[in-house]
Amino acid sequence: MRIALEHLTKKFGSVVGVDDISLDIEDGEFVAFLGPSGCGKTTTLLMIAGIYRPTAGLIRFGDRVVNQVAPKDRNIGMVFQSYALYPHMTVFGNISYPLKLQKVPKQEQIARAQAVADKMGIGDLLDRRPGQLSGGQQQRVALGRALVKEPDVLLFDEPLSNLDARLRLVMRAEIKHLQKELGITSIYVTHDQVEAMTMADRIAVMQSGKLQAFDTPDDLYDRPKTLFIAGFVGNPPMNFLDVEIEQAGGEYFACNHAMRVPLPQARGKRAAAGTGQVVMGIRPEDITVDPAGNVRGRVFVVEPLGRDDLLDVELDGATRLHVLADPEMKVRAGDEIVLRLNTEKVQFFDAQTQQSLLWA
Repeated sequence: MRIALEHLTKKFGSVVGVDDISLDIEDGEFVAFLGPSGCGKTTTLLMIAGIYRPTAGLIRFGDRVVNQVAPKDRNIGMVFQSYALYPHMTVFGNISYPLKLQKVPKQEQIARAQAVADKMGIGDLLDRRPGQLSGGQQQRVALGRALVKEPDVLLFDEPLSNLDARLRLVMRAEIKHLQKELGITSIYVTHDQVEAMTMADRIAVMQSGKLQAFDTPDDLYDRPKTLFIAGFVGNPPMNFLDVEIEQAGGEYFACNHAMRVPLPQARGKRAAAGTGQVVMGIRPEDITVDPAGNVRGRVFVVEPLGRDDLLDVELDGATRLHVLADPEMKVRAGDEIVLRLNTEKVQFFDAQTQQSLLWA
């Protein structure tokens, strides 16, 4: 099912929850709505579900405008953060409940519920009640209930937030695999950028009710169009430095009181085209500890992450950089080190508009 949002707006009195959002979701695509709490992602999802009515704009399922269509008639499956299981019903009762509402014959209810439960890996738990299940099993029941009525669209509202880290990893893979296997158009709301990056074909990044970008994970990571996207997507987050772009002898340099770094010609030329203050961004993995580098600093804190050490490096009294380093280097707090910046990966933003000077 193809879904189109056209200038979608939702107001709660004088408060704008969603502000003029337009995007197209292709048939069979897995899309994530990503952003901090209060950005409007769940409000947008609930309008697609029919639980909220838009203040303005259109929602299309295929060629059909569904603004006035009741939720039960949109043929959607929805999975909630709280699972929303009926505690007095068995697993079978919870999974088959949508079929019961549709007055599907009992034998067909049994067959379809069993088939979905087997696919979820809970086929032997149909006689249990939710209170007898683990968090992961309850999540599978909720997903099975959404799938049993064979929906055209699957909607997920932060479904993994209540699970521990290891189980979230397992369920991410299972949901992604299942969605690709079934080919159901899916929308997944999350504030966790790791979930969005690993699961979605495309990600709609939202802030304060506005759509910041609608791109693939790779584009959001490597070619962020705004300062907000650059800082929100990526873990550890991107470093930001206020710099001036200098040109000398046909070369470009990013300069502040802590460094003077030569830039690739193409990036330097675009960064220099900005009017006013420039913010340079670089990710921790694009900075290396290298005696031949050109940025000097003192290690303030070392955070062991297992595969890497996260270094908090103080360049001067006001400038700090986060750097990922090999633990074998045995860097310690207080060490004086030299850093090399991979300038092929640096980003530049206008400090006033916060728009990228490279990709806008």
